[in-house]
Amino acid sequence: MSILADHYDVVIGVDTHKHTHTAVAIDAATAVEQQSWTVSAAPAGYADLLGSVSCLGSRRRCWAIEGCGSWGKGLARWLATHGEHVIEVERPKRPARHNGAKSDAIDALRAAREALASPHHAGPRCGAGRDALAALVSARRSALAGATDAERQLLGFVTTAPESLSGKLRQRSTRRIVNECCSWRPAAHVDADVAATAAAMKAVADRARALRGEAARHEELIRRHITVWRPDLLEIAGVGPITAAVALCAWSHHGRVRSESAFAMLAGTAPIPASSGQTNRHRLNRGGDRQLNWAIHMICVGRIARDRRTQAYLARRRAEGKTTKEIQRCIKRYIARELYRALESGLDTP
Repeated sequence: MSILADHYDVVIGVDTHKHTHTAVAIDAATAVEQQSWTVSAAPAGYADLLGSVSCLGSRRRCWAIEGCGSWGKGLARWLATHGEHVIEVERPKRPARHNGAKSDAIDALRAAREALASPHHAGPRCGAGRDALAALVSARRSALAGATDAERQLLGFVTTAPESLSGKLRQRSTRRIVNECCSWRPAAHVDADVAATAAAMKAVADRARALRGEAARHEELIRRHITVWRPDLLEIAGVGPITAAVALCAWSHHGRVRSESAFAMLAGTAPIPASSGQTNRHRLNRGGDRQLNWAIHMICVGRIARDRRTQAYLARRRAEGKTTKEIQRCIKRYIARELYRALESGLDTP
């Protein structure tokens, strides 16, 4: 394993924000701070920052940027197009600060030093196809969350609404309640209170239906995108368009994840020993990308329900005395390995 000091002379840590970015340059050999800058979060600011860093000399440099998937995405993309080497660092778990000992420069310096000390580094998630897919997945997830909230609110209305309204909706499924409320005409009610309640319930039902329709449209676009870009992923048992999209967004591109073990750790499926002593038991891994972990969990559930090979494995491990949760953790680890190999062996360009 090599560290950044083996390849670079200067490491620039960047603490990103919505309107400004703060950068600190350190010497890779000594980790001593050299200079700091604060620039606007816009192309003009990026150019000023690169020009200032270039004044340090024509030495080899590396950028360690926090938040490459959010506020730092524009800077990371701009630097990459200008031939700069960029790595992504996680926002560190900062200790409790006493007496107000906090500044953007301190955070940028910490990012640079943590990148310098780490033996493994990941590049930013990038690519036009990947970014488009991530936007669709995020929009679908938001629409589903909004629809679920609206449906939950509507079910609450059913409990508290006047009997003339709630009596029509009891013992019905959520979908039928939504459809029934969408068809109401509140003005037909003579009682003003009943009409107002009916209008509120209809508005919430209309919102739930609209958001479900929006989520369905996003899902269809995701399906088309996956079918054109990586149809091989859909051939894996239990993998559908949404789980394939989530896996692609987490993986991003060839070479970003160094090994299938690292991919399993990213997915939160790597086994974690239950204790630090001699033990053969493992606990739930709560780290990594939780959306990727969700996708692998859904693949696991689908395989247990429909895949004969997985069902045979489940029966065999149960006979060995393993619990269902322990077996599921093993299955998820195998799924992560299979997904990683499929992702690395497929086409990188959408």
